[in-house]
Amino acid sequence: MDLAEATYKLVRDFPKSEEYRLTSQLLRAAASIPANIAEGNARASRKDYARFVAIARGSLAETETFLMLARRAALVQPDAIDPVLALADRVGRMLNGLHRSLHQTPPP
Repeated sequence: MDLAEATYKLVRDFPKSEEYRLTSQLLRAAASIPANIAEGNARASRKDYARFVAIARGSLAETETFLMLARRAALVQPDAIDPVLALADRVGRMLNGLHRSLHQTPPP
């Protein structure tokens, strides 16, 4: 949820011309990460949960790509994007760990 919030704050400084282009795609991808985790957690099986965590990982990759594009296109200052990218990296490590744990055999 922190990454989605940080992304929402970041795009406030994007040019208005990007509102229906990169901004909307970035916000959709960032919001999709916690939404997929929540939906997967509400499912009845570990297999379903793992599938939704995998989808969240895909949304994270999209988010990171859009953030890097925004930096390369100079939509905001790099020092504004870099902390959000660092947070995305941390979220990625957590998602990878969660995904791994869901594929392990649960204790009896």
